[in-house]
Amino acid sequence: MFGYVRPILDRLDEGQRDAYQSAYCGLCHTLGKRHGFLARFTLQYDFTFLAILFTAEGAGDAVLCRRCPAHPFHKPRPCLCGPKMDAAADQSIILTYHKLSDDVEDHGAVTSLPYRVLRRLFRGSYHRAAQAQPAFDAQVREGLARLRQMEEAWSAELDRVADAFAGILRSAATAFPEDSPIGRVLGELLYHLGRWIYLIDAWDDLDEDEKSGRYNPLNARFQGCAREERDYLDTTAVHSARLAGAAANLMDLGSWTPIVENILYLGLPSVQGAVLDGRWKEMRKTRRKPHERSL
Repeated sequence: MFGYVRPILDRLDEGQRDAYQSAYCGLCHTLGKRHGFLARFTLQYDFTFLAILFTAEGAGDAVLCRRCPAHPFHKPRPCLCGPKMDAAADQSIILTYHKLSDDVEDHGAVTSLPYRVLRRLFRGSYHRAAQAQPAFDAQVREGLARLRQMEEAWSAELDRVADAFAGILRSAATAFPEDSPIGRVLGELLYHLGRWIYLIDAWDDLDEDEKSGRYNPLNARFQGCAREERDYLDTTAVHSARLAGAAANLMDLGSWTPIVENILYLGLPSVQGAVLDGRWKEMRKTRRKPHERSL
């Protein structure tokens, strides 16, 4: 996806960092187990957050020690495994495949070649994941078709376009029964988080979209003067992040509570500030991964 939804690791204590790492490594292990080694390269902070939300209210998950392919000479790492991690892995593959398809549509015949190759490599994994998560795949397809239609029309209705993307992320709650309280609350959290991601990504892509002549919802809304509306974007993105936090407060997150709060109340504002100030791309290069610390 995008990599915006991440914790501030230095603000977690050692036990909380270990727990987050178990989810991060567990998702990586599950991706490899269910979809092959290549699927591990789709691992993202965003998907790890999704896995944490799933397992926080799920049952049957356990921490198992597995050796990391990227660090074969290190001792085995704790990996969170179980049915909800399987669901998170499947959904991440579905989203990755559709994101690649979107990238193919956004680029020309030549520049889209790398995305076409990657999409073909992930085709088998996608079909397995879609078979395991048919409701999610169907809703993602429907949401992306709606989003694509508005983008092709160069829609200036920012809220409607952001709503389409947010609805795609909300559909991840199909991992839980439709009539369950957790499914409804999780759907609200993911909706507002999805809206935040879409707005932040639109600002992050302003320069690239202008150079390539591609649609950008902020430039469409503000008629090419999006940078003059920084305060507006800051305010509406903060509002979405706060609504996501309010939904999280309704969930029984157990021991994951401080980690989820760290991501929503510290991680999102930190990323948002970096993106709006133009520091994000450099920050991504220097931010360490959870396992890049002494154990």
